[in-house]
Formats: sequence, C-alpha cells, structure tokens
Amino acid sequence: MPERPKHSPLRPSWRCPACGILWPCSAAKLRLLGEYRGDRPGLLIHLAEVQEVAAADLTKLNPGVTLPDLTPRFVGWAEAR
Repeated sequence: MPERPKHSPLRPSWRCPACGILWPCSAAKLRLLGEYRGDRPGLLIHLAEVQEVAAADLTKLNPGVTLPDLTPRFVGWAEAR
C-alpha cells in the first residue's frame, strides 16, 4: 500500500499535499498543538520562523504578499485566546 501524504507544507505553494488546502491545515494545527503541548511560546516562535520561510516562497509566487498578510494564517490561530 502506498504511503499517504503527510500534512506537511508543500513548498513553494505552502499547501497541504494531503488536504490540498492552505497550510497549516486543521490536521497540521492539531499535530502542532500536540507537539508543543504546554509550550505556547515555543509554538508561536516556531510558527513565526515558519512564516518567514513561507513568506520568502510566497512572495516569489505573488509579489503582493507581505509577511504581515500571512500572520493570521501562520501565527494568529495559535495565539492564546
């Protein structure tokens, strides 16, 4: 049986190869919350670093995209409510 794609970002589009939606998808968010359980600051730092890498890729595909545009997608969902 072939291995199913994981919910990791497919670069440079930053889409989930398993879901086809923008990464982080729901499954990736749940996995990240589990990996960083009890360490919200660590999760936010990780997501900010990932956002910077994504911004470098995505601005090449769409020069109108800026780092702040990506904050809700990459970091905003994980901020404490």
